Amino acid sequence: MTVRVRFAPSPTGELHVGGARTALFNWLFARKHQGVFILRFEDTDIERNRPELIEPILESLRWLGLLWDEGPYFQSQRLNLYREWAERLLSEGKAYRCYCTPEELEAKRKAALAAKQKPKYDGRCRTLTAQEEQKFLSEGRRPALRLKIPQAGTITVEDAIRGRVEFDFSELDDFIILRSDGRPTYNFAVVVDDVTMGITHVIRADEHLNNTPKQILIYQAFGVPIPVFAHVPMVLAKDRSKLSKRHGATAVFEFRDRGVLPEALVNYLARLGWSHGDQEIFSTEELIENFSLEAVHPSAAIFDEEKLFWVNQHYIKTGDPKRLGELVRPFLVKLNIMSEAEAQAVPTDALARLVMLFRERAKTLIELAEPARYMLTDNFPYDSEAVQKFLTPEKIVLLRGLAEALAYVESFTAAELERAARAYLESQGKALKDIAQACRVALTGRTAGAGLFETMELIGRERVLARLRRAGASAS
Repeated sequence: MTVRVRFAPSPTGELHVGGARTALFNWLFARKHQGVFILRFEDTDIERNRPELIEPILESLRWLGLLWDEGPYFQSQRLNLYREWAERLLSEGKAYRCYCTPEELEAKRKAALAAKQKPKYDGRCRTLTAQEEQKFLSEGRRPALRLKIPQAGTITVEDAIRGRVEFDFSELDDFIILRSDGRPTYNFAVVVDDVTMGITHVIRADEHLNNTPKQILIYQAFGVPIPVFAHVPMVLAKDRSKLSKRHGATAVFEFRDRGVLPEALVNYLARLGWSHGDQEIFSTEELIENFSLEAVHPSAAIFDEEKLFWVNQHYIKTGDPKRLGELVRPFLVKLNIMSEAEAQAVPTDALARLVMLFRERAKTLIELAEPARYMLTDNFPYDSEAVQKFLTPEKIVLLRGLAEALAYVESFTAAELERAARAYLESQGKALKDIAQACRVALTGRTAGAGLFETMELIGRERVLARLRRAGASAS
């Protein structure tokens, strides 16, 4: 048997971390078993669908590296197929036409609530005669199709994550599978899709667990094998409420725009509800090798943004500097550090050196990009308190002398700069510690940063000499 799984988002919003994790679990399961990962858009909800969100969802999946093997398929392009399968159940006596109007159904719902009963369809149209149907049609009523379900008994779901879950038929009614306008209901379209696409494992959020008994009844009506169900736990905020905008970023692209690496987000999402011992950091290959549904916990997972940034920091520390530098490049524009043309003109090696200097402390690509403001441009602010404290008249004289000493350094490298600086300071009866902070403030406008001489090397000869010579202007 070839494993076939699907990720089936609705284009009603951006791809958020919960949906991305569901996609990831499906993708990992398919790759683990040399199976097929299918992408399908459930876009039959005319009122809520936003077609303009389809491409951002696709791009989010591409950015995460979750490339699909088939699709994307669109339910809106398969309406005739759903009608054919619904008519099949009707012809086999497993479904029937329902002529009840929305007003009649609403009146029954209110009556049930008033009687403190659970609203359920009473089966009024289940045994209509041909004459009664003809009468309704002559009144202009357009029928929906309902599935006939057993009147008693239970349905047992053997969930790969949650274990055995039972549903009583008394909780269900003859539910609609095809609306009066010819559109399928969610549960019916999903089953027809999963059957025709040969889905073997349905891995989805546990909010769909309550849909499962209805879907199993549809599978049984068609007389086809039922796939393995695996309902992954919800992703909650730290306060154990449902993760939402009020908790901060939730969409995949929001984290991308905050400087999170795709491999870091994938690594973190994989660990939300799944574990493999105490290991925290996984390559994609390790995730594929070790992932299993049995190791997914049924309890809700807590989204911890701080932990995500810790994982992101690991990938920044260990990633290829040139690749990271290229990922930093767009942030030079987004952070208004430089124009698009200026950002494109920055040499790859310069960005790689920027990464190497600041990767130990940076948690995001934004934190890697920010130092470029003073490393690669002259458009940066000075910390006024640091200027007043460190750029004293005595230090300014020393800095200007240092500029002249460094002007004659043939190779403008950190090692040569340090040698020349120490020689100059020794000639003045001073040590490096006497002007290190003043020098840093003059060069960067702040007191903290990367190694002083490594910073000089990246800033470059012209800028270093100019900033040291105008140190007095910074202090005024």
